[in-house]
Amino acid sequence: MQRWFVVQVISSHEKKVKKALEESLSSKGMAEYITEVLIPTENVSEVKRGQQKVSEKRMWPGYLLVKMEFNDESWAYVKDTPGVIDFLGGEKPVPLSEKEVADILQELEDRKKGVVQKHKVEAGDKVKITDGVFINFIGTVTEVNHEKGRLSVMVSIFGRDTRVDDLEFWQVEQVSAENAG
Repeated sequence: MQRWFVVQVISSHEKKVKKALEESLSSKGMAEYITEVLIPTENVSEVKRGQQKVSEKRMWPGYLLVKMEFNDESWAYVKDTPGVIDFLGGEKPVPLSEKEVADILQELEDRKKGVVQKHKVEAGDKVKITDGVFINFIGTVTEVNHEKGRLSVMVSIFGRDTRVDDLEFWQVEQVSAENAG
């Protein structure tokens, strides 16, 4: 019976490993044991140099999902593929449950429909300004423009609220509620 397993690979080699696994399935007699190799990805939007770019990013860098019938031959075939570190679980890998697989596949399907913003900053979040005139000031995000990659932050200067406009995402970092005071 075929089940899904998580395979750890060298980070940033996911595509090479996937290609290597798939290319020699037939010649090594593994096509009946291994039917699918999946790299979970999502489309991520970010602004670079004022331009919005959408790129495909790996959801779990360093991991692949492999649908296979687990036996000594298929285990050795995957394990001996260049770039593979190990199965998650080591010598006794445990397959993903049917619910876990359904959840993962549903999440991938949902993410295909849209674009995820790289920056998770929203209005009302506390941020610390890390660049510019107001460096090290902590304030509250008042406006976010994901398309332009810019945001506005309200900071307190000498006891007066002052709005800092046109900050780029890289110029701020989110602060937790404990560190905001």
